[in-house]
Amino acid sequence: MSEFRIHHDVNELISLLHVFGLEGADVYIDLLQKNRTPYVTTSVSTHSAKVKIAEFSRTPDDFLKKYEELKSKNTRNLDPLVYLLSKLIEDKETLQYLQQNAKDKAELATSSVTSVSLPIAPNTSKISMQELEELRRQLETATVAVSCSHQPVEVLRKFLRDKLNKKHTGHPVPVFPSWVYERPALTGDFMSFSNPSTDVTVSIGTLPLPSQETCLVEDLLYILIGVDGRYISVQPLVGRQSRSFSVEQNLDSSVKELVNRILPVATNYSTVTRFVEENSSFEYGQVNHALGAAMRTLGKEYMILISQLEHLQRQGLLSLQKLWFYIQPTLRTMEVLASIATSLNKGECFGGATLSLLHDRTFGYTGDSQAQELCLYLTKAASAPYFDILERWIYRGIINDPYSEFMVEEHELQKEKIQEDYNDKYWDQRYTIVQQQIPSFLQKVADKILSTGKYLNVVRECGHDVTCPDAKEITYTLKEQAYVERIEKAYNYASKVLLDFLMEEEELVAHLRSIKHYFLMDQGDFFVHFMDLTEEELKKPVDDIIPTRLEALLELALRMSTANTDPFKDDLKIELMPHDLITQLLRVLAIETHQEKALINSDPTELALSGLESFSFDYIVKWPLSLIINRKALTRYQMLFRHMFYCKHVERLLCNVWISNKTAKQFSLHSAKWFAGAFTLRQRMLNFVQNIQYYMMFEVMEPTWHILEKNLKSASNIDDVLSHHTSFLDNCLKDCMLTNPELLKIFSKLMSVCVMFTNCLQRFTQSMQVQTEMEHLTLEHGTMMGPPTQCERTEEALKKKLTSKYLEEHIDKFPSSFGFESTINNFDSNFSAHLMDLLDKLSMYSTSDCEHSMINIIYRLDFNGFYTERLKQLSSERNQKSAPLLGPAQHAVSTK
Repeated sequence: MSEFRIHHDVNELISLLHVFGLEGADVYIDLLQKNRTPYVTTSVSTHSAKVKIAEFSRTPDDFLKKYEELKSKNTRNLDPLVYLLSKLIEDKETLQYLQQNAKDKAELATSSVTSVSLPIAPNTSKISMQELEELRRQLETATVAVSCSHQPVEVLRKFLRDKLNKKHTGHPVPVFPSWVYERPALTGDFMSFSNPSTDVTVSIGTLPLPSQETCLVEDLLYILIGVDGRYISVQPLVGRQSRSFSVEQNLDSSVKELVNRILPVATNYSTVTRFVEENSSFEYGQVNHALGAAMRTLGKEYMILISQLEHLQRQGLLSLQKLWFYIQPTLRTMEVLASIATSLNKGECFGGATLSLLHDRTFGYTGDSQAQELCLYLTKAASAPYFDILERWIYRGIINDPYSEFMVEEHELQKEKIQEDYNDKYWDQRYTIVQQQIPSFLQKVADKILSTGKYLNVVRECGHDVTCPDAKEITYTLKEQAYVERIEKAYNYASKVLLDFLMEEEELVAHLRSIKHYFLMDQGDFFVHFMDLTEEELKKPVDDIIPTRLEALLELALRMSTANTDPFKDDLKIELMPHDLITQLLRVLAIETHQEKALINSDPTELALSGLESFSFDYIVKWPLSLIINRKALTRYQMLFRHMFYCKHVERLLCNVWISNKTAKQFSLHSAKWFAGAFTLRQRMLNFVQNIQYYMMFEVMEPTWHILEKNLKSASNIDDVLSHHTSFLDNCLKDCMLTNPELLKIFSKLMSVCVMFTNCLQRFTQSMQVQTEMEHLTLEHGTMMGPPTQCERTEEALKKKLTSKYLEEHIDKFPSSFGFESTINNFDSNFSAHLMDLLDKLSMYSTSDCEHSMINIIYRLDFNGFYTERLKQLSSERNQKSAPLLGPAQHAVSTK
């Protein structure tokens, strides 16, 4: 089972059971994948499971009857389902939950039916046209669940035709002319009505025994070819039941016994003839057409036998005993054919489902060489059109399936949307597996068949004509390895063709390196130039930013840096996102707490974002590279970039504060201790931000990127490339703390504290700008006036001394008047509290979830053990809080 199918089935099961808890579908998917074991159906396990369910059931006979009915329809996965149900019976808790869930759904259905009662007035006998239309609609809805097997053949045929026309709107299914169905004499079966005979028949019981035998032989020859007899009459047919006949009651008992032995041949012949006639319509598909043609060929041989018997009868050489002798080999053949036809009708099988039933019958008749050879002939004939579709798919990547019989279904999706729509699933949903159309003998290689055609289809849509050099005809055989080997060869060729096309012609790795340069900040000088150029523009509100100006600055930064040598630099674009990074991540992670719902559902215009908060890069990706670098992957790159870009912005703010604070060292301030605290906090913040950046770049992204490059070199198909690339992005997001909402919120608070601290210090250092301005007042002379005189230099030194003294007094008064010390202390306490919280959570996650890479952040931030004691204290406090949850005895043991 593919991962996509597991996701789909789990989500559907959650929806049906109304299980909406804190755990998402991923939890159950991982649990299923870890505990998945191959189930091997055996007659012993199936029988014991049936017995267990029958003993548990209130109506065991009804259960066994239903099981046999489904078994006769060749229902797929019936035995594994029965085995699962037998296991559910043993699990009392799960069984109780399912019973309660069924009860709740029944009550809900009853209430909904009651609420949809028709508004018909009780005192009137007439209803309006609107009410009549509502009644008609409800009746259609109520009867839609009725099985097509209980409907007339015409209704089933129309249902299939409408279904196919809906799928293939441009190519409607051909239709036979009406006279084909209006002339029953063309079917070769018994007429649905019989004209009253004008012949006066003598009661056969009054005739001598030889005459009785002669009359019955003639009647039987007619009955065996679908024509009503004089003494043996056919009974009216109800639905698709088997034909039954009535024989004269006053017939000799020995003769009657022989007649009853021969009549099953006529019954089976009628069943086969009706099946062939019905399945000759276009709506039933090519597989059923081919099967019907094979049965018709056998029917011709049967007619030759009847003609030979009739010739003997006309010569007077055919007695009833001889007829029974000659017809016996045909009896088994017709029995097998009728059994297959009945099962196909019951199961409403078409395409791959028909082949599955024929394959199972072929193996089921092991030991009966005649029946197995017959089934093998039918399966080979029926599988020919299916294998034609298969060959075109695995050898050329083309589907020609006008009747929707093939295991792969094509959906109309535009490949261009894969780089525009985040939720576009072109690779997963353009071609999908139709489970019921997978022949059982191709079940093991179904995923490879799907992938083979998809690979070739991608190359073909890029304008390259591909044909597998090892293309050979595939025919059905009991030895599955014969066609499995050919499918394997086609798969290996398709994998190599597409992989070489993407790696060599489309330069996939070069594009990924280019994306890494910009989204993962691999080009340091480019970002220095870019942030210097766009600093003022990105400070504006997002509505005031001119995107074309940013594009021009981006172009300038690219040309001025080493990124100018990148051949794909023109694919880099600028995008102003409608949400900040936190909101985007919460949307992706599907956080549904009350606090975030308002933020997630808010209008982007209400958030008043700045350019820095909304800024991101985008990348133009063309087909077929968009299969790998799709919108989902680009969104992950954008989240990583926005995270690191904001860290780089905070680092620049702190560095600017450091530059501004350099002027304070020129003064002998009395309040130096206050400024020392601010400078120490600034350095702690800078150390934190820089270490976080170093961790993300050199301990997460670079090692993970090298692993990706190594895996891409060893990849054998495009699915491996997709898997490795997705794993690379997922690991980067996880190790950069972007998939854990709790860590993300703490980190966001730390960044906010750093930004507010820099803003506070920048406002304070504006008071020191007088010194900077005074430095420009230095006495300068042009070359014509010569150097300044000694008197002028003395006067300039005096001015500087007076200015410096005034500035020192002004700065000394500032902290006491504006509460500078308390403000810095508040910033220090907030930063320390959030940092300790982050380190504590990192320590907890690294031990409980085995996220060993995250512990490297602790080693970087706590390199000298400064926070170790505090972390131990927090750990002990957490253990003390959990202690009351233990029992008294356990608590006593733990304290000892």
